[in-house]
Amino acid sequence: MNEEELRTIPTTPGVYLMKNEADQILYVGKANSLRHRVRSYFQPAKKHPPRIARMVEQVAKVDFITTASEIEALALECNLIKEHRPKYNVRLRDDKQYPWLKVTWQEPYPRVYIVRRPQRDGARYFGPFTEAGALREILRLLQKIFPLRSCKRSLKPEERLRPCLNYHIGRCLAPCAGEVDPETYRQMVQEFCRVLEGHTEQLEAKLKEEMEAAAARQEYEEAAVYRDKLRALQKVVQRQTVVSTAPIDRDVFGLALTDEGSFIQVLQIRRGKLIGKEGFFFTDLAGETEEFLRSFLLQYYDELDYIPKEVILPVALPDQAAIAAWLTDRKKQKVDLIHPKRGEKFQLLQMARENAELLLDRELARRKQAAAATRLALERLRELLALPQIPRRIEAFDISHWQGEEPVAAMVVFLDGRPAPEAYRRFRIRGIAKNDDYAALQEAVGRRFLHGQQEQEEAEENPSFLPFPDLLVIDGGKGQLNAVYTKLAALGWAEQPVISLAEKEEEIYQRGQEQPLRLPRDDQALHLLQHLRDEAHRFALTFHRARRQKQSFASALDRIKGIGPKRKKALLQKFGSLRQIREASLEELLSVEGMTVTAARAILEGLEEME
Repeated sequence: MNEEELRTIPTTPGVYLMKNEADQILYVGKANSLRHRVRSYFQPAKKHPPRIARMVEQVAKVDFITTASEIEALALECNLIKEHRPKYNVRLRDDKQYPWLKVTWQEPYPRVYIVRRPQRDGARYFGPFTEAGALREILRLLQKIFPLRSCKRSLKPEERLRPCLNYHIGRCLAPCAGEVDPETYRQMVQEFCRVLEGHTEQLEAKLKEEMEAAAARQEYEEAAVYRDKLRALQKVVQRQTVVSTAPIDRDVFGLALTDEGSFIQVLQIRRGKLIGKEGFFFTDLAGETEEFLRSFLLQYYDELDYIPKEVILPVALPDQAAIAAWLTDRKKQKVDLIHPKRGEKFQLLQMARENAELLLDRELARRKQAAAATRLALERLRELLALPQIPRRIEAFDISHWQGEEPVAAMVVFLDGRPAPEAYRRFRIRGIAKNDDYAALQEAVGRRFLHGQQEQEEAEENPSFLPFPDLLVIDGGKGQLNAVYTKLAALGWAEQPVISLAEKEEEIYQRGQEQPLRLPRDDQALHLLQHLRDEAHRFALTFHRARRQKQSFASALDRIKGIGPKRKKALLQKFGSLRQIREASLEELLSVEGMTVTAARAILEGLEEME
């Protein structure tokens, strides 16, 4: 941007959006003075970190949104990053969905279960947990103490349903059958949440007292029940270590940064006890300590229901006061962001940093080992298949249909032996005979190469089908291979390397070879091909299911009075399938945009009649 363009940007607080020539958002940032912040990116003498330097080279224009305050700008920045997922913003999940524990607090009888995507729906969420196994174990132990429901039944106070198996084996209080009143049940949910927040002393004392009282009455079976609950609670508590003399809730952020990768370790301290540790690995963030940490903090706490009183940071942040004010506004209680230099808090910071460094070293070693194994597998593929070069870009195709109906094709791409989801493509197959997989493959592969040729001829700046693959992998046997090769030859691509992998015997078919190639089951090259084939199958199946669900979804909802196109679209975005809608509660349906109580009840009753 030149100086004249920069002068048009106001000096007020707000959010700026860096865009490329295709009008795609590359980066979203917040500033107390928009003009000064944007100008800093385009100063000739300014040396940016590598990631930001690459972004600046692509910027064609800058849009901005002014706000009344810096805190308002922070909230807007969070929302825009979440909505647009810009390429050059730090992303908390790195495209991975970590599990959360959901408590449907907005329902009369709250449910407890694990989810991957937290939503603003009135529920309470605990997490994120980077270890799903540890979360399941904690939930298993707590359900021994708190037999809360995990089903998705829509419970109405006036209705009585037959209790399920969980009630009969002591894992649920059966609120569906009226076996527990709402107040008693909700009190148990509150205690469940308090344990997750680290408040266990009161419950432990209560269980011990009940156990001893039952034993004194010689009611030994009842005493054994309390004993088992106490043991389950103690197992949860054993995971918690006293690390502070002050009974304060804190999150401590440890940070390890190298040119190869970065790691954030979050120590969750509640009432002086370490109740949880979460770790997050990132790549390509060298030289961005403050920006990395602030972006992480915003996304991390934007999705959390519970924010501790203190947040201990390894570095001071430029807009630390604004972030503290934003957190205070979200918590409705004062939150302090602290960068300690000595004392107990500094020792906690050192503990978090040492954990982060250890886990970063472990993750980098694992990745190096995996990369070395992948390189060997690619080199072995080149030798086995007599390829002209190492197959750095491999594409795999698969077909999916239901009894010949609604056929679709999927193309997955591996770059240097690793999945590249941004390059995956899907094809709707039209105008072929029923159950003709050969013709479906020919159509999909043909369209892929024709699109690539067109992009090449037109010198497309942002191509979707370039470069062409070093190797093409087809799910199937000799027949599928021959069909695809016939299509390639007709398009002038007779020299394109292509093989097929038959699932039953894992046989590799090649052009010009009568007998298939059979590799040992532990061969790394075979494992790579299987990974490709299985990923193509998964992607094709997911696409086909989504199309079928959308059709059945629309068909079923068309029969319900009061559900028009807008509500159908909103329901599809929220739930994704009829099954999820059938299992939704009235409160969950009412959280859908534009939904009324009358329409929500009509949906529940209409779908129930269709079963």
